Amino acid sequence: MSNSNTIENLVEELSKLTVLEMSELKKALETKWDVKAAAPAAVMAAPAAAQAPVEEESTDFKVTLEEASADKKIAIIKVVREATGLGLKEAKELVESAPKTIKESAPKAEAEEIKNKIEAAGGKVSLKGL
Repeated sequence: MSNSNTIENLVEELSKLTVLEMSELKKALETKWDVKAAAPAAVMAAPAAAQAPVEEESTDFKVTLEEASADKKIAIIKVVREATGLGLKEAKELVESAPKTIKESAPKAEAEEIKNKIEAAGGKVSLKGL
């Protein structure tokens, strides 16, 4: 197998991953290679004083379970377990003690995916940019 075919196959397989799986892959590679993935530093084209102030959009979000309806609690617990890796008891306690933080810091796509899944299960979630 040629190098270009290997790369194409790898890209194709990685494209099939969900956002949560990509996040887990990133963490696993950081651990395996003992590195930290970070966005490259921005190059300044002009002095900061000459530029108009620009509000940066948050890239990481705090995901908080605001409310869990009693009749939908089991479905919400399942989503919380999937998103956090908590055990059944811990996830149940988290859901029952809403409002409660599910994730302190999650990339925007992952935070929105968690929010959508919990809302589909019957819960209410808020996202707060960090």
